[in-house]
Amino acid sequence: MNLPADFIDYTRSLFGEERWRRYLSAFSESAPVSIRLNPFKPLLTSALSPLTSFSVPWCRNAYYLSERPNFTMDPLLHAGAYYVQEASSMFLDYVLQKLSTFNFQLSTILDLCAAPGGKSTLLRAAMPDDAVLYSNEPDRRRANILMENMQKQGHPRVIVTNNYPRDYQKSGLSFDFILADVPCSGEGMFRKDEGTIAEWSLQNVMKCQALQRSIIEDIWPCLNDGGIMVYSTCTFNTREDEENVKWIMETLGAEIIPIETRAEWGITGSLLEGFDAPVYRFIPGITCGEGLFMAILRKRGERSKVEGQRSKVEGQRLNVLHDGMKIEPMVKGRKVIPAHAEALSIATAEEKYPRSELTKDDALRYLHHEALVLPPDTPRGYVIVTYESLPLGFVNNLGTRANNLYPKEWKIRRDIQ
Repeated sequence: MNLPADFIDYTRSLFGEERWRRYLSAFSESAPVSIRLNPFKPLLTSALSPLTSFSVPWCRNAYYLSERPNFTMDPLLHAGAYYVQEASSMFLDYVLQKLSTFNFQLSTILDLCAAPGGKSTLLRAAMPDDAVLYSNEPDRRRANILMENMQKQGHPRVIVTNNYPRDYQKSGLSFDFILADVPCSGEGMFRKDEGTIAEWSLQNVMKCQALQRSIIEDIWPCLNDGGIMVYSTCTFNTREDEENVKWIMETLGAEIIPIETRAEWGITGSLLEGFDAPVYRFIPGITCGEGLFMAILRKRGERSKVEGQRSKVEGQRLNVLHDGMKIEPMVKGRKVIPAHAEALSIATAEEKYPRSELTKDDALRYLHHEALVLPPDTPRGYVIVTYESLPLGFVNNLGTRANNLYPKEWKIRRDIQ
């Protein structure tokens, strides 16, 4: 692994010799593979149990796998039964569990830079059921991926948007909790993604620091008094991590919240000299996962009751890609075609549409956007096809064949033979 000389000089000094040695040792090991089960779509069989090795200790319903399966060819992934997520980023679940003991209000939550959706699906699983999650991604292509993953999770109280932080500031919406998992220089992903190494430079680190501060400054007015912001990156350097946390505290008046952790997890605290505030750094070779930095910040003041959050959705200036509470069918002339999201939503009553269970081979054909032939006693018209009793999507059953209504942009590209 050819790490940049500037990165080696800086990070070796930052870590110290023992941490640096353990970090380098991680490059000779395979990156751990981990998944998080979707509590809204529990499996009726133990289909994943042969692969699960041991639990991720800081996250509920999360497991390391003994090997990396071909996830693309598993219909359960496409049904939203689980999400493939890097284990360190699941630390957010533990943070939310600890915050619940402080009796913080969590009725409106924003994931500001959410694609591809790992932390958003985790947030939705950890939130109170009646809370509303705004899951946002500024990049349109990545926002479409985010929308797909949030629809597959299936919880209705999710709104997916494609906006910049300043758009949220103008919208008038405010939140009890904001996750700012900001774009960064990606040092923590060097083991997992060699492409991040080629993109790294000291100049880019400083560019990221400025961008991160701009993002936080734009979104800070949207955080309610007394609200919580989790600031996180997947990088190691203090410029994007501790120095930015210090800047948020000094410039915006935030206070930092400590979270008690366990020594055996190997989480590293602050590495910025003279800054002893509680922060949480995951380093490969020391923790079982990739690189992550996280700090929990509170906006000073007491929260006042904010009314009308839902009504503001109608007139705001946000680009809403998906609103799980308002799934509308598509109208083509005289035809009314149900939205794919309706099949995946846990709010859709089972009796609303007929259902037809598929074998794994047929499920893969469906995901490959091929026509199917359903059992002869299947009702004509729109039918939800399922795998392991979990919905995959709609077909239009004509009797002799069932036309495939799976979104073409979602279809699996690999040969299923």
